[in-house]
Amino acid sequence: MDLNTMVLSKQGRLIACLQENLRIPSVREEALPDAPYGVPVRKSLEHILNAADAMGFRTCNVDNHIGWCEYGQGEEMVAVLGHLDVVPAGDGWRVDPWGGEIRDGKVFGRGSMDDKGPCVAALFALEALRDCGLPLKRRVRLLFGCCEETGAADVRYYLAQGGEIPVMGFTPDAEYPVIHGEKGILHAKCRRSLSQSGPLKLVFTQGGEADNVVPSYAKAELKCDRALADTIARTTMEKVTFTPTDTGVLVEAQGVNAHGSIPWAGENAIGRLILALNTLPFEGEMAQILRFLSEKVGMDTKGKLSGIHLWDEQSGDLSFNLGVITVENDTMELRFNYRYPVTFTYEDCAPAFQKLFEDMGFTVEQVHTNKLYIPADAPLVQTLLKVYKAHTGLEGTPICIGGGTYAKSLPNIVAFGPMFPGEEMREHKPDEYIEIPQLMKNAQIIASAMYEMAK
Repeated sequence: MDLNTMVLSKQGRLIACLQENLRIPSVREEALPDAPYGVPVRKSLEHILNAADAMGFRTCNVDNHIGWCEYGQGEEMVAVLGHLDVVPAGDGWRVDPWGGEIRDGKVFGRGSMDDKGPCVAALFALEALRDCGLPLKRRVRLLFGCCEETGAADVRYYLAQGGEIPVMGFTPDAEYPVIHGEKGILHAKCRRSLSQSGPLKLVFTQGGEADNVVPSYAKAELKCDRALADTIARTTMEKVTFTPTDTGVLVEAQGVNAHGSIPWAGENAIGRLILALNTLPFEGEMAQILRFLSEKVGMDTKGKLSGIHLWDEQSGDLSFNLGVITVENDTMELRFNYRYPVTFTYEDCAPAFQKLFEDMGFTVEQVHTNKLYIPADAPLVQTLLKVYKAHTGLEGTPICIGGGTYAKSLPNIVAFGPMFPGEEMREHKPDEYIEIPQLMKNAQIIASAMYEMAK
């Protein structure tokens, strides 16, 4: 029996195993000594490791942070990295999010697409590979993570415990054909105290909820006398309103939400608010800060105003987003999210950003998630593209993205599947599902990819 046929022969058991795991609500909960990400996540891991053990694979549970099963012999190991933790179900479901229900050829449930479906598909793909008896030179390891949705501490724990690093591998936790590059991501928090003078003062400002989201609304409360408030209230500006209050003026700016990785797809309400405030008669230090933010940030989405813009052919422009602003108790805090192209480094942008804001009196804290970039002509990328073409008949072109996937968690990993081009994004949404033909096609592709990497 050939490998594709062998995979299909396991469909009934594969679906039943997936349904069982979908019924475990593996959302992160309070840590316990034997359940670092909560009991439901531990139960999900135990379930899939028990299934792997029953198949006769070598298994290992790394203190309930992560687990793996393995097949084959050889000094080198290739890997498939998936995760069993899921985001909360949320509202709007028409089916039980924890039911594993099958309707119209679809398996419904939180995690069916992200990422339990691909994990279970990989397990039965490995069984099919073994049952076909195909010769392998490398071991194949399936890693089952438990903390992808909340920071990937699971893989860091695996590495800290001496976990073996694969010579190559992939995560079925994104899309086809191959994601071989992911921009480096920086989260920057800039904070400073304010000393205000003059008849107009900024007493409260709020905008945005997260640094990786383009904010759609921002507001500022100004304190001034009635005459000045009436003058300011006559200001007209597109998508900005000026409303008199008992103590001054409320300024509100409207924008358009977008993901922080593609800020040019939205309109930044905080930037629009800053530009509006800069037109008002502030004095002293506040006038200097608003002028600085207008000239160096504004509604820029590519870091050009701040002097950190970068571009490469592989992944395009640096993205730049001011996602959060707060002013309260004479303290201003700004939270930025910016992402540099895959052929550049932290040093090409972060020090310049840091100096720019420190010179203006801000303290700056930056948290860095490194880029991922494996050249398009690398053996791993070309191997996966060959597998993709064999199963779809399509010529695939590897892509770079501004977002981040589980591939960044381990060296020598790229993102490969499970979504096919043109498919609707269903992960993290109500009524998440995976179509059974798509599930089995993924299992076939994973089986072929494991064989090609390990032979």
